[in-house]
Amino acid sequence: MSPIARQASDDPLPWRLELWLRSAFDLAGAITTFAASRLAAKRRSLERRLAAILDTPTTCDLARHLQRKFGRARDQLLTFVAFPGAVEVTNNACERALRPAVIQRKVTNGYRAMGAAEGEAAIRTVVDTARLGPGTSPFSTILKPVGA
Repeated sequence: MSPIARQASDDPLPWRLELWLRSAFDLAGAITTFAASRLAAKRRSLERRLAAILDTPTTCDLARHLQRKFGRARDQLLTFVAFPGAVEVTNNACERALRPAVIQRKVTNGYRAMGAAEGEAAIRTVVDTARLGPGTSPFSTILKPVGA
């Protein structure tokens, strides 16, 4: 949560959003320990709390901006509850997976040919997908279609 919003005014909305996020992260940390019915109850509780926060009138521009951002992302915020243990609460892993491609693009100033960019994207997709599977290597995954 942005400390700027908390420091910019006496409005309690940024604090409430921060507490809501802490509750969501706490749930994510122990998600595999709960029964399905308990997870559903916790999700409903978080959804009700978020709805109340988003419906709260505020005079602070930064708080209103946060409300709009959370409102637009509302449907995605609790996706991790629907897939316990399979979906992370943040997108940090996705960001880390993109980092090598971004560095490559910056170092080379991009590609002059669209085919080169598409080729690298295809190889990176295959390699990163192969890394997800247990007991598979990116090299053997690439060789399968080539050898066929």
